[in-house]
Amino acid sequence: MECIIKSMNLQAVARRAKVSTATVSRVINNLDVVRPATRQRVAKAMQDLNYHPNPHARTLAGGKSRTIGMIASNMENPFFFDIFQTLEEDAHANGYEVVVANTGYQPGKLLSSVRMMISRRVAGLAVIVSEMDPALMHELQASKIPAVFYDVGSAGRHITSIKVNYQRGIELLVEHLYSLGHRRMAFIGHDSALGPTSDRERAFKAALARHSKKLKSVVANSIDGLDGGRQAMRDLLATGFNPTAVVCVNDFMAAGALRELRDRGLRVPHEISVTGYDNIKLSEYCFPELTTVDIPRVKIGHIVFESLAGAQGREIVLDPELVIRTSTGPIPASIKIR
Repeated sequence: MECIIKSMNLQAVARRAKVSTATVSRVINNLDVVRPATRQRVAKAMQDLNYHPNPHARTLAGGKSRTIGMIASNMENPFFFDIFQTLEEDAHANGYEVVVANTGYQPGKLLSSVRMMISRRVAGLAVIVSEMDPALMHELQASKIPAVFYDVGSAGRHITSIKVNYQRGIELLVEHLYSLGHRRMAFIGHDSALGPTSDRERAFKAALARHSKKLKSVVANSIDGLDGGRQAMRDLLATGFNPTAVVCVNDFMAAGALRELRDRGLRVPHEISVTGYDNIKLSEYCFPELTTVDIPRVKIGHIVFESLAGAQGREIVLDPELVIRTSTGPIPASIKIR
């Protein structure tokens, strides 16, 4: 019954615009063979009749989707949203739409989201996640849908892999803090079982060990978010370790950590220095402004669309850059450097 109604609506649009149903279909599918004046007339007829094409039906009829899928770990974190925003701008400029699924770092939800995207016959799929399910790669390879993985997976025939040299970014942060005299450093992370986050934690410990085996550190983990950063800082201070500097796994958690320090009356950076990672816009508006590591999210968004629309099967590695702001400073004069 729905197909009959849609067909009748298509005919109604054609009659109102005084064109054939084939022309209406060409406009809906954004084909260039339709003259601009005719396209405008059809668009107005669709608006007057409140006609909204079914994207899934268009895919089945035309055999080619104009929809790109994106799956993200945590859309609450501006890092993921920034990539989505750039991808969506590029997609819209080229006649595509973007549908998004959020996994909450759950591998099972990631797998079900991929299957949902495959069932929608998306033209391409961006998997911007930190969790991974081995079955995922096999299903995507079998589907032959162009895909881009960020953080996880590896390149394949239809799959592009984008990775960031997280180790280098952490090294830059530790070197910066060490140069300021900090010898008691801590790390705030989340979901330590996830590859990308555990990579940062391991890189932190390795960077300290390169300076001295005697350097001590403490790690505190919580959920990814402002509340998680605040709780992790609370747990860290409860250990009695009293670090002079804290490296946070991302800016989002660092903002929460700064709030906890502020509520406790601890001055940053005069009594304790704090760094983030990612360089999201929020890092510029924290108080004090957050020292961090820049990951080029806009560039990543462009690469994602370019890879889905064109060259596939590449592996791309990006190097992060240190951004020094006012949340880091020398250790207090009362503390002796050893």
